[in-house]
Amino acid sequence: MKRHIPNFITLLNLFCGCLAVIFAVKNQLEIAAFFVFLGIFFDFFDGLAARLLNVQSELGLQLDSLADLVTSGLVPGIVMYQLLNRSLEIHEKVYDGHSWSDSWHWFQNEVHILPMVGLLITLASAYRLAKFNIDENQTSSFIGLPTPANTLLIISFPLILAYQGSEFINTLLLNTWFLMAVTVLSCYLLNAKIPLFALKFKDWSFANNSVKYIFLLLCIALLAFLHFIAIPIIILLYVLFSILKK
Repeated sequence: MKRHIPNFITLLNLFCGCLAVIFAVKNQLEIAAFFVFLGIFFDFFDGLAARLLNVQSELGLQLDSLADLVTSGLVPGIVMYQLLNRSLEIHEKVYDGHSWSDSWHWFQNEVHILPMVGLLITLASAYRLAKFNIDENQTSSFIGLPTPANTLLIISFPLILAYQGSEFINTLLLNTWFLMAVTVLSCYLLNAKIPLFALKFKDWSFANNSVKYIFLLLCIALLAFLHFIAIPIIILLYVLFSILKK
């Protein structure tokens, strides 16, 4: 019976991801972000449960990646698609005589072309998860940005816009060029050959986990003072701490 517990937790992650997709498609990004947070919470604890119960399996590994592809792959792609759509609605961009908002009509629906660039995040996430499943060098650390971390970066944008927006922040986060640059950077970091530490503890000693403890304390402090704005900073610090640790 206990061998099914981690898989059940993984399915809860997938369920939350499905709900997040529904709300993201409806452009209710704040609600989608809530279910993503919940899904990532379950994603953290399914692996922990498997290790504690000593029931790690190949099935669990594959199921975890399939759940992550929805919660941490499909959802951020849709969120970026919606943000790019918003940027086009606010700012009419023209380049070489062609409007940023060029579109075609498909089954009586107007479909904008540019926002589909955001779906590259989904494709890059799928490629990263496939590599992870066959890479035996990522058991205790990561190579490239983990999909949950990348998802937290992307979903922080609508939360910042909704709860901590200002004229400067709104202009930046809804700038088409900025969103496209973040998309490209996101796809690169997901598959870059950059070693990143994992928040897995073989023991609880400070000597063996000093970087992880310092990083977690900084995360708590940043979240307490900066709230959602802290999330992009934390992802940046995660990459920098990993490079320095290496």
